[in-house]
Amino acid sequence: MTLPCPPLNPYVPPALGHLPEWGAAPLALLDAGAGAARAAGLDLFTLQLGRPAVVGFSPEWNRAVLTGPATFRSRGSFSSLVPYLNGGVIVTDAPEHADRRSKLNPGFSRAALAGMTDALRRRLSPFPAGPTDALAWADTTVRQLLNTAYFAGEFDDALLARFLAPLRRPFPAPLLPRPATLAAVRRELLRLGRARATRSRPDLLTALVQQPGWMEDTRVSLAAAHDTTTHALAYAVWALAQRPDLQTPEQHPAVIKEVLRLYPPGWMGSRRLGCDLNWHGHILPAGTLALYSTYLTHRDPALWEDPDTFRPQRWAQKPPAWAYLPFGGGERTCLGMHLANLLLGETLAALPPLRALAGNAAPLPGLTLGPSGPLWVERA
Repeated sequence: MTLPCPPLNPYVPPALGHLPEWGAAPLALLDAGAGAARAAGLDLFTLQLGRPAVVGFSPEWNRAVLTGPATFRSRGSFSSLVPYLNGGVIVTDAPEHADRRSKLNPGFSRAALAGMTDALRRRLSPFPAGPTDALAWADTTVRQLLNTAYFAGEFDDALLARFLAPLRRPFPAPLLPRPATLAAVRRELLRLGRARATRSRPDLLTALVQQPGWMEDTRVSLAAAHDTTTHALAYAVWALAQRPDLQTPEQHPAVIKEVLRLYPPGWMGSRRLGCDLNWHGHILPAGTLALYSTYLTHRDPALWEDPDTFRPQRWAQKPPAWAYLPFGGGERTCLGMHLANLLLGETLAALPPLRALAGNAAPLPGLTLGPSGPLWVERA
């Protein structure tokens, strides 16, 4: 029995496979593949993306991909195609990964980040008066908060905006090299790193600069943090503007979890098989691109009741293991998980009551998953 495969577009040259649909409407392509797999009683389907590729969505597959570093390798996956993410701990494989990650973890721990809470609160600006696009507002707000968290607000803001802007543009913008911008970022990081050699600051760079490869890990983790947090914040603001009954600090954690379930910024994760794998009788050869879809798992009706509906109350119960992965899992759990939750929680707590005006919240997949936007809200 062969693995299911979504039908190819008959109007597209066969050599292109699913690449046109992957570029134009990847969520619909994933839904079609998952539907075919479920109909066959499977949790895996294939795609033709210019190289052998499989997509899985069950908790069992997620666990295997995220806890099998010897079989599922990061080098050679999708991250390697994006200059912003092709480096640092993200693409470091076993056995080096565990050691490199252990040295970075303390600086990004919940306890270490708690010391910058007051600085983040001071950096938050009052929500604007008048109609405001929550997506554009979140983009600026998160950039400023990350500047505070990473650099005590000392990174040149115009350069930071120029560095991060392509991440929110459609493909192929995030894939294009930008040597002049990256060179300017390296110079700015070197300037700030040297300053911390003589006087520490209450920021992440002070911890990062003490580690080998600090400049690459700073640049990559910063890029990975911006769009993911921006999109989660925009969706959370939109949700609260539509549901003012949820605008209390006690309910914000459930709102954030539900936003990350319905709209996981990291909608697709990728690895490359380092060896042949027998998956329930299906032989997957070494070199295969092995994808796991957080988007599909988070909306799987076998795992979630009424999965396409925003229901924060579902978080009164614990989800099934490996069914909720907004920050990945295993030893590769997102380094910035605690930072993202801190930024989201503090920003939502500072919001005034809002009401929704008009917007397009339909998920738009790019490097990360965000709203098609804009999302217009105003003070209630």
